Amino acid sequence: MTRQVQSLNLGGATAWILHRPHATVQSLSRQLGAIGLRVESAWPEPTADILAADFVFFDADMGYDEQFPWDRGHNPMPLIALIGSEAPGRIEWALSAGADAQLLKPIGDGGVYSALLIARATFGARQSLLAEVSHLNTRLNARQTVVQAVTLLVARGQSEKQAYEQLRQMAMAWRVTLEVAAERIVVSRAAGAPDICQGGGTDD
Repeated sequence: MTRQVQSLNLGGATAWILHRPHATVQSLSRQLGAIGLRVESAWPEPTADILAADFVFFDADMGYDEQFPWDRGHNPMPLIALIGSEAPGRIEWALSAGADAQLLKPIGDGGVYSALLIARATFGARQSLLAEVSHLNTRLNARQTVVQAVTLLVARGQSEKQAYEQLRQMAMAWRVTLEVAAERIVVSRAAGAPDICQGGGTDD
């Protein structure tokens, strides 16, 4: 499957650099400015304004979980790791932090633009995958709820076909989806509420 790179124009975006004062910050800021990005830097911890950033560069050598105002791996924007030490432990930490791309230190005269595009594409693909997984989980849970509701109706002495038809009729009467009707039945029975299934049967 091919992935189309989003618009190559990054002008007007905001990038934060989480790195101690260093030539790395100066070189990176210069390249980002030339591309058209607004640059903010902080160390060790940023202000809440970082949550509005379009990109965040972070020091993989000295960074730590508490530095970020979000849970590990749940970054709301693309992250780019600035790597000086290739110690396995630090690389593993950068990955677990949610790095979408990397730049090796010392920062040279190139590589920043491609890192931005790669980070954005990787971040976008990950967000799409998470959304798809969430959607599939929602559908799976809904199907399981339908099975539970049908099972409850079968326990009242109906066949599975009759139970499913009654559930369908109840959904139509309530003007809700089959899944919502099933959830109402399951929640009602779990709470010991009056039987909401009365009157919603089928003559089959």
